[in-house]
Amino acid sequence: MHDIRAIRENPDAFDAIMARRGLSGVSSEVLKIDEARRARIHAAETAQADQNKASKEVGAAKAKGDEAEFERLRALVGEKKAEVAQMQAEAKELDQQLTNLLMGLPNLPFDDVPDGVDEEDNVEIRRWGTPSTFDFTPKEHFDIEGVKPGMDFETAAKLSGSRFVVLSGGVVRIHRALAQFMLDTHIEENGLTETWTPVLVRPEMMYGTGQLPKFGEDSYETTNGWWLVPTAEVTLTNIVNSSVVDESYLPRRYVAHTQCFRSEAGSAGRDTAGMLRQHQFEKVEMVSITHPDKSREELDRMTGCAEGILERLGLAYRTVVLCTGDIGFGARQTHDIEVWLPGQNTYREISSVSVCGDFQARRMNARFKPADGGKPQFLHTLNGSGLAVGRCLIAVLENCQQADGSVKLPEALHPYLRGKTTLRADGTLA
Repeated sequence: MHDIRAIRENPDAFDAIMARRGLSGVSSEVLKIDEARRARIHAAETAQADQNKASKEVGAAKAKGDEAEFERLRALVGEKKAEVAQMQAEAKELDQQLTNLLMGLPNLPFDDVPDGVDEEDNVEIRRWGTPSTFDFTPKEHFDIEGVKPGMDFETAAKLSGSRFVVLSGGVVRIHRALAQFMLDTHIEENGLTETWTPVLVRPEMMYGTGQLPKFGEDSYETTNGWWLVPTAEVTLTNIVNSSVVDESYLPRRYVAHTQCFRSEAGSAGRDTAGMLRQHQFEKVEMVSITHPDKSREELDRMTGCAEGILERLGLAYRTVVLCTGDIGFGARQTHDIEVWLPGQNTYREISSVSVCGDFQARRMNARFKPADGGKPQFLHTLNGSGLAVGRCLIAVLENCQQADGSVKLPEALHPYLRGKTTLRADGTLA
């Protein structure tokens, strides 16, 4: 959420940045509601002062025996009391309107975020590795012979509908091994704290990280008002919801492996084949809570953590900076990491790492006390995939496939598979 004082002080600057995200004249609507709200607050305070004054004078009039003045003042007290109540109610309603409006506005991108309309305008900043080459035509993951026995979309459709999958046998063991490998790497080498969190949350938590109110259709709400998390970003970030922590608490770096749930409402017809885009999937999510002076540095550190997983697996990737037309709602800057998928002959997103500044912290009212004893300040938050487990499974299967339908697995996974090195063409591990 945005600082209303900053908008009041420099509305033109606010509008100029919002224009980069395709929104025009935003400040005028914000300030119109804000001015009306402040006017009601002032009117309520004035009426309250008049009420207090008249209340004191009522007793004096009664003591003097001035019945007419007593009745006039008593009526004035009632009138002012009603006026106070009305002005406070109107101020409260306008305050909610202002909050709703600010809640629906995206974050302000950094000045160095490239301008653009969509993903075609994203800027590549580096590549690692060489895309896999084959002496045969590589297949997409779901067509590889050794994968077919362990990746069942028909049964999943019977159980749950489209965009679900049932994994079994060697394939599901590789999937589990990938998640464990990611967690161990982040915990033992990258210094993150492993955390296990619920996948059902209260709506306030979804508001805190920005999934609500604007993107409710992209997630699932239960009949009793809980929401299924789209990623562990929601729970990990909200650990500091409504908190004031000491500066010495920072930074906090969390990692969690969870089930994730998305309705994919905005992607109808996209990536319908295979398990690239599912309603239920697993992610190893990273979240950092930092001092404001350290958040951009932390963005680079977290990006490196995600890239390191791909490097350990020997998977070629490229990293891009998202443009203003592609950046997420709550982000000030985002690095997307795209892994090479030979079956599609292209790079596809496998991780998105974002710095949100104080945008989420304002929504959560999450602050820290400076070590020098100054006024509490809002924290900065970051989140990123480290990595999307299912997409990483796809990348391993496609990049390591063999002509006979088997898959030679990356060395980093061998310890997690009890020394098994190959997914054979019959779907078993050897």
